[in-house]
Amino acid sequence: MTGPHTTLVLGATGTTGSRVVSQLVARGHRVKAAGRRATPLDGAQAVAFDWYDSATFEQALSGTDRLYLLPPPGSTAPAATMLPFLHQAQAAGVRRVVLLSSSAIPAGGPATGEVHRALPGLFDEWAVLRPSWFMQNFTGDHMHARSIRDEGTILTATGQGRVAFVDADDIAAVAVHALTDAQAPNTDLIITGPEALSYTDVATILTEVTGRPVTHRQLTYEQMRDRLAQVIPAEFAALLAGMDHAIAGGAEDRTTDTVRRLTGRPPRRFRAHAEESTR
Repeated sequence: MTGPHTTLVLGATGTTGSRVVSQLVARGHRVKAAGRRATPLDGAQAVAFDWYDSATFEQALSGTDRLYLLPPPGSTAPAATMLPFLHQAQAAGVRRVVLLSSSAIPAGGPATGEVHRALPGLFDEWAVLRPSWFMQNFTGDHMHARSIRDEGTILTATGQGRVAFVDADDIAAVAVHALTDAQAPNTDLIITGPEALSYTDVATILTEVTGRPVTHRQLTYEQMRDRLAQVIPAEFAALLAGMDHAIAGGAEDRTTDTVRRLTGRPPRRFRAHAEESTR
């Protein structure tokens, strides 16, 4: 890819999207920041985008050749909505797409897995980011963060399974590399933090950093599913609880060198993230 480029960032006010926007702008790239409301962001052009309103697609895609792609929030079958949009993006001149998926979902798997499988047939230049669980889940507005604040407890069905939690800033840095590097990435990137921790380990670190007791309460798959179903659709709750069950079996007990290899710096450790978040 040569010449000036414009990147359309979906979910531009979200956890990773906002960071992708700010990092692209800081490097002097042209950015269209898309969300359900066209929210002004420093250095980026705000544009309205709604997955369930195809009338917003044309303006969002106009003049763009790169795309940071997130699925519709909470959808267990996003391909039905995403694939028609991606065909329109291809026709509109988008040449490189970077999809945010999950370490738990392979190509052809559920949810974003179907979109992952379709990307190479639609675009010459593509990457799929498959990060582990976010560190921000414990310090933002996620269910874990709320239960920590309200009850001093993390509730999961992960048992003593371990996860290499990753900082959203590191995910965004990998995304920016995939969007801007001169060589087409055309790859599936597992993104993790530098150490695999159980949720009990996380609770211990949060206790030490904050000075407030935090514990990990272990639930069964069914208990976790039912707890999640109180606030999200039942099908999505079952999917997430199933991911917890997979963690208990060791599915996420791994680390990768993706952040260091592509950004030139080590990924942030969970303790450093917790310390920064409590300052």
